[in-house]
Amino acid sequence: MAVRKLKPITPGQRFRVVNGFDALTADKPEKSLLAPLKKSGGRNSQGKMTMRYRGGGHKRRYRVIDFKRDKHGMEAEIKSIQYDPNRTAFIALLEYKDGEKRYVIAQNGLQVGQKVVSGEKTAPEIGNAMQLSEIPLGTIISCIELRPGQGASIARSAGTFAQLMAKDGKFVTIKLPSGETRMVLATCMATIGAVSNSDHQLIVSGKAGRSRWLGRRPRTRPVAMNPVDHPMGGGEGRASGGHPRSRKGLPAKGYRTRSLTKDSNRYIVERRKK
Repeated sequence: MAVRKLKPITPGQRFRVVNGFDALTADKPEKSLLAPLKKSGGRNSQGKMTMRYRGGGHKRRYRVIDFKRDKHGMEAEIKSIQYDPNRTAFIALLEYKDGEKRYVIAQNGLQVGQKVVSGEKTAPEIGNAMQLSEIPLGTIISCIELRPGQGASIARSAGTFAQLMAKDGKFVTIKLPSGETRMVLATCMATIGAVSNSDHQLIVSGKAGRSRWLGRRPRTRPVAMNPVDHPMGGGEGRASGGHPRSRKGLPAKGYRTRSLTKDSNRYIVERRKK
């Protein structure tokens, strides 16, 4: 995977850095795995704006992703690596021996024609999904379940991965992408390897219009607002805004909002770094 820097033949291309997409092998999605995707534009069922700076953007269709990998013991062949407009990672189209096709999150290094499998007694190779109890210590993993059978919920975005640190009884300890070290039930599933499209962090939009294509509207700085609109608004001249805080007055940039009595705190071995 690589990125391309465009020649500045227009102002919008002067700083533009785009994905090379050299890892992709197909440009058309599998029709049987497409679903409609309705946009809310940040409005609720009453039509009131509950989320600012959302709306517009290119129409999308949802790719139905298999986060559970519950077809155990049956080998599948990777037919293609594809782009998904709904996520930063690339997706892989699998075809099982019985003819069923499914999309999964693609890991770095997956190749067309490669065979992957999930379930017990599976080799810890890239793209295979297995229980955390069966994965060797130190292995790089992604698409991790928090509860058995729930489906992958951790380390799913482009370039992310976690590492299996220790095993102790019915729990294993993993180091998450945020830096947090946490215990997870050993019967949860995870996929071997880091998520694809690790160059996503190097991409530069180059112009405001590209944010509009993605459904993001212009955002007003709180410092530029009036006191009635935001705690950081108002002041004589160009005031700096004082302490950074949200519209509701909660401090931002480092202020911890996690509840001290949250039940899952007991599973966290080490908190993420500030």
